[in-house]
Amino acid sequence: MDINLVYVIGIIAALVALYVYLTYNNGFFKKYPIPCLPVEPLFGSCRRLLLKQASFNDFIRTNYERFPDAKIFGMFEVLTPMFVIRDPELVKQITVKDFDHFINHRPLIKADSLRTNSSVMFTKVLFNLTDQRWRNVRTTLSPTFTGSKMRQMFAMIVECSENMVHALDRPTGQEYEVKDLFVRFTNDIIASCAFGVRINSFKDKQNVFFRYGKDLTDFGRLHVFLKMMGYQMFPKLMAWLEIDIFDGKHIQFFTELFRQSVQEREQHGIVRPDMIHLLMQAGKGKLRYQPQDREEVEGFATAKESNEEKIIPEHMVMLSESEMVAQCLIFFLAGFDTIATLMSFIVYELTLAPDIQQRLYDEIQQVNEQLEGKSLTYDALQRMRYLDMIVSETLRKWPPAPSTDRLCNQDFRITDASDELDITIPKGAIVSIPIVGLHHDPRFYPNPDRFDPERFNDENKQKIPLGAYLPFGIGPRNCIASRFALMEVKAIIYHLLLHYEFKRSNRTPVPVQLAKGFTPLRAINGIYLRLDPRMIEA
Repeated sequence: MDINLVYVIGIIAALVALYVYLTYNNGFFKKYPIPCLPVEPLFGSCRRLLLKQASFNDFIRTNYERFPDAKIFGMFEVLTPMFVIRDPELVKQITVKDFDHFINHRPLIKADSLRTNSSVMFTKVLFNLTDQRWRNVRTTLSPTFTGSKMRQMFAMIVECSENMVHALDRPTGQEYEVKDLFVRFTNDIIASCAFGVRINSFKDKQNVFFRYGKDLTDFGRLHVFLKMMGYQMFPKLMAWLEIDIFDGKHIQFFTELFRQSVQEREQHGIVRPDMIHLLMQAGKGKLRYQPQDREEVEGFATAKESNEEKIIPEHMVMLSESEMVAQCLIFFLAGFDTIATLMSFIVYELTLAPDIQQRLYDEIQQVNEQLEGKSLTYDALQRMRYLDMIVSETLRKWPPAPSTDRLCNQDFRITDASDELDITIPKGAIVSIPIVGLHHDPRFYPNPDRFDPERFNDENKQKIPLGAYLPFGIGPRNCIASRFALMEVKAIIYHLLLHYEFKRSNRTPVPVQLAKGFTPLRAINGIYLRLDPRMIEA
């Protein structure tokens, strides 16, 4: 046989095999009486997203709105079939009532594919842990983020807030790209509250924390994107090769930083109310959930603990050094860019609504007068109801994560009272919860594109279904650090608005255009605003 013909046959055979591999499961939803998004080889139902034709938020919203009468529909994320839940009651059932059927998130890296004692750091972060190990570590870490611990950290938040205000001190108004300002603020917060390192990113603009934070949160980097796609398409091979999502230089830097900090504290008896101290206690099995010694005033968006987080395990989990470093890394990952983005959209919405901004300023002024020249306190911040309404509404309109997911660990039957829905989600299937779709559903939020803090006044917020407001997730797998996030967001808004008025500049985007593709929420060309200094009376 001609050697060229052999090559041609080999290439054709390889292409056919690849096509079969990419399409063998495309008929998955044909056996279910639910609608399904179109599916294409290689892209699944995500071509617009993967080819950067739509933002992640718009992609989730458009899919959600495609089947307005359905409680559940199907789609494919590349090769993976997913049941998408668009009914709050079903969301609540899956994430709370029948949580034991959906304990885990879909792991990006499957533990059973890894070698024993794998060095892959990403597998050790709380989000990626599964089953009993997740329960143990979550229960161990939960006391780190209680209201009492937040109160202890608050002075560090205030210090970073005041540093930012002083760095912006100008005699006249100046235009800023606010996301750049806020990532410097969140960088300083994480360095201080997680690692015990004092940094001023407004003075030292290219400090190593800031540079590594920018890297860690840039999922658009080609090699990071390829790694994530590799775990989607060839998970066992990627896990066997022990390819980590985190870059090696980042792991090495934060491991050494953590190790040095622990060593210094143990040698000199240093106690600082930050995350490293709390993780050191957790690592020794000394961290316990303690009942609150006072009634806490919580923000509406605060993710509530589950009862099992308050139960001390019979045998406390001892965290290894790599597990503690992993939690610091995910804390950095979640708190650096995501929270800065939320802050950016808060000041953006306040700029476009001067009447809302003025009402918030009046509340801030009132609290400032009551403090009589003293620094802002945690309790005073928690009592600011209009500020909480504004933050809650921003989280509704611009949720940090457009969707979340659960992995079904045993066959689960879904029915409704009308008998219109009767399906069984099979063990191993992925359930997707389209947060941004639920947050913009006019059934729950009339005129959803309008920024209206009154949705969260004392009367209206009681009407919002539990499964229709999910800025920090829902159920036992909600965001463990929601209190911390809300505390730092509110603190910086308080300090900035006390000293500055937010105004439009010539480059303020109206409406804002979101970056397209599989990338976290951000404005494509930034958010430029003017910060005009206020006249502060002596």
